[in-house]
Amino acid sequence: MKRVQDSTQELDQEVEEVIRLGRYSEGGRRPMKVRMRSKVAVEEIMARKGKLADDIEHKEIYG
Repeated sequence: MKRVQDSTQELDQEVEEVIRLGRYSEGGRRPMKVRMRSKVAVEEIMARKGKLADDIEHKEIYG
């Protein structure tokens, strides 16, 4: 959240729930489902996810 919000926003305060999906496997990666309090926050995050395109660790963010 911190990487996509600008200095006036606190999008991380809009997180309502975070759930890990799938089964745990040692060394594996599991997707996360993040539920936000408002649709506006979701739209802001998804509009700015392009900022993460060069970041290999966060490249697979989608909505």
